[in-house]
Amino acid sequence: MTTARMETGTAGGLGASGPLAQGREFVWTNADFARVQALIYQRAGISLHDGKHAMVYSRLSRRLRETGHGSFKDYLGWLETHDGPEWQEFVNALTTNLTAFFREQHHFEIFASHLRSRPSGSPWRVWCNAASTGEEPYSIVITALEALGASASFKLVASDIDSKVLATAANGVYRVDSLKGLSQERLHRFFLRGKGANDGMVRAKPELRRLIEFMSVNLIRDDWPFREPFDVVFCRNVMIYFDGPTQRKVLERIHRVLKPGGMLFVGHAENFSESRDLFTLRGKTVYERR
Repeated sequence: MTTARMETGTAGGLGASGPLAQGREFVWTNADFARVQALIYQRAGISLHDGKHAMVYSRLSRRLRETGHGSFKDYLGWLETHDGPEWQEFVNALTTNLTAFFREQHHFEIFASHLRSRPSGSPWRVWCNAASTGEEPYSIVITALEALGASASFKLVASDIDSKVLATAANGVYRVDSLKGLSQERLHRFFLRGKGANDGMVRAKPELRRLIEFMSVNLIRDDWPFREPFDVVFCRNVMIYFDGPTQRKVLERIHRVLKPGGMLFVGHAENFSESRDLFTLRGKTVYERR
């Protein structure tokens, strides 16, 4: 999930218990929305507030068409009784990924300083758990190569709950204009420019991609596949979609997979002052594992 951001929406004329305003393709009720709220919370820990009616209707209407269901009631009832690939499509539909290369630049400056603080040759294990379409993982690896050199012992695990964006990230292909914040030096060093039919596109070079392992991880499930602890975790702009108890559970699990003194980078709108027993604030939205 990213940096999974939920788009804003309004109730769009929803009555106290009736369907949305006329003209909609499908009947959409408060009861339908409440079921969606419960299901996405159970599956992904995401708390959908009541202002998301229009967004949820728009996103899930596509799933009704794809699966051939004539109503949300039928679709949701079918979903609840089947444990198949449609659950992933359901989760994908309700997560939106807003990301960019070197977003929140100060984090990468702090990260680079942290990388240089250890003796040369020290191995590094880093986890980015909101990989989205890959801009953040590649920014992390670029920072590591610049700080440590090409021969650095560095491994990044990049995960997300959305299977489609994870595939885009692993492919590492982007429009040139999406890298407009990068210097020409970085573009030349770390990306290959497309030619012919691929003009206007770039692809991350193998030296970046070989340092990243992409995998699907659901943050609210207690089945994280990690056997070795991490030195650094990037968990940015994810927790804002969780309620307090879910945030605490995820933070406790991150604490378990981080080395003592390990660094946790979070989003600019996230504050974990109530988890001082787990993490100590060390900078602007940067925490150290206690």
